[in-house]
Amino acid sequence: MNETKEINMNTEESAAADPRRKREIIKTILIIFLAVLLVLTFFSNTIRNRSLAEISTESAVSGKLTERIRGSGLVESNQSYEVTVDGSKVVDTICIKTGQEISKGDVLFTVVSSESTELSEAQAALDALELEYQKALLTEPSDYSAEDQAIKNAREDLNAAIAKRDAAAANAGSEQAALDQYNSNKTELSAKTAVQSKLEATISAIDMDDYTSAAPEYTGDLATLYRSWQSAEAEYASAYELFSQAVADGVDSSYAKSDADAKNSARSSAKSSYDSAKSSVRASLTDQLNGVETEINTLSASISAYEASHEGTAGSYEDYDAEVTEKQRTLEDLLIALNKTKSTDSVNDKISALDLEAKQKEIDAQKEKVEKLKKDSEATDVISKYSGVVSSINVKPDETTVEGVPLAVIDISEEGYTVQITVEAEKSKKIKTGTAAEVVNNWSGSIEAVVTEIKNDTVSNSKNRIIVFSVTGDVESGTYIDLSIPCGSGTYDAIVPKSAVYQDKDGYFVLTVRSKSSPLGNRYYAERQNVEVISSDETSSAVQGSISQGDYVITAASKPVKAGDQVRMKEK
Repeated sequence: MNETKEINMNTEESAAADPRRKREIIKTILIIFLAVLLVLTFFSNTIRNRSLAEISTESAVSGKLTERIRGSGLVESNQSYEVTVDGSKVVDTICIKTGQEISKGDVLFTVVSSESTELSEAQAALDALELEYQKALLTEPSDYSAEDQAIKNAREDLNAAIAKRDAAAANAGSEQAALDQYNSNKTELSAKTAVQSKLEATISAIDMDDYTSAAPEYTGDLATLYRSWQSAEAEYASAYELFSQAVADGVDSSYAKSDADAKNSARSSAKSSYDSAKSSVRASLTDQLNGVETEINTLSASISAYEASHEGTAGSYEDYDAEVTEKQRTLEDLLIALNKTKSTDSVNDKISALDLEAKQKEIDAQKEKVEKLKKDSEATDVISKYSGVVSSINVKPDETTVEGVPLAVIDISEEGYTVQITVEAEKSKKIKTGTAAEVVNNWSGSIEAVVTEIKNDTVSNSKNRIIVFSVTGDVESGTYIDLSIPCGSGTYDAIVPKSAVYQDKDGYFVLTVRSKSSPLGNRYYAERQNVEVISSDETSSAVQGSISQGDYVITAASKPVKAGDQVRMKEK
């Protein structure tokens, strides 16, 4: 049995050590690896294309375009008549309907007096007026004791200030030298602080390679050396791109490589010169900054010492003289204010007398109203003063009217209707009076609108203008109509969909499609073309710029696209 086991083990070791079996395993692994690599290579372009933005395009065309401006406005009667009644009445009968045509003299409403309510309100108003009149008679006499005391205090303050000024006159010599030095130190500190700020700003600008905020007197040739380096960088990048393109296209790239190597050498030299000068200038400026900061600290200490030694001490003669002037002016202001107050009080007394007279007249008028309401209790017909169309009815049967609030509004139809819309001031220049506008929602076919006036917007600081139309036909006030105003036609070389025109801080632009050949087929890239929008209608815009008839512009994309992006065309 042991011999059998030993034979089997030898057989397995022999098979494992067989070199042909090892070669077969390695060959199989290589075949699988190459197959996977071939599949990935074949589908890589398809996978990449699926990640690109899918775009829709339309070609620019030439032709005729009629520019239009759209707007919507409320139809208003040129003249309307508000039906009102005097006092408060109860609506008994409504004899009209909204939209009804009426003639002058027709009965519109029947109203009756609301005697009990309105009379009680009128009587209450009369009582309130009489109470207010009695209160107005109760006035306090004028009292100026507070003003007199303030003037007395101001005189005492002025005398004290004069005494201090006279005492300070004898001590005006010894402090002047110290004060002069203090003022000189403050002036020098301000100058040194300004130098410190310029040095700090320049060092910061050098660190960020941005010389717009640097002081030119400190940077020397650094800005020029920096621009030379950046120019060399750009030239190298351009030369390297040409070399890479030559390699990609399979053409002779030796000249391009030599040019790129030369540009690289120039770039390195320019950068080295800039870095060396930058290090030297920065070190020098840092030394200057340290010296200025030391001087600033010394000056600040001297100023602080002076201020500490003079804190709480007596003021100078000039200070006390200024205080005397201030106290003198305060006293004068109080005297002027008192005289003005007395004059104002005198005028107010006269005004109060006039107010009392007016209140008495108001009471007399209210008494007459109360007497009239007591007599007025019969039903009354409200008659139309004009012919027209009932625009609105604002009351219901049994409602109480409010004086001054219209019961109904009647449009005087013979005066016509108007509509106003607001447009941008620049667009309004293209509209002329007398232009007939298309009424978009003209369901009856009888409505016509003509521009009669172009005027400024009444809104403060508005840059818009108001276009006024005369409207005729089957319309009613209070309804809205949509207008389309033609602004002239023209023939243009490039007309594109409005959806293809974009705007940013640099102006209007479109994105065109540029095709580039590659071993795996054509590739498409978005390219920005700056344009000027000449004219537009509801769907299209006429543009001019680096675009002509036949150019394809991007009208839609599956995700945001910017200039230079690779895109894929939407399959049609």
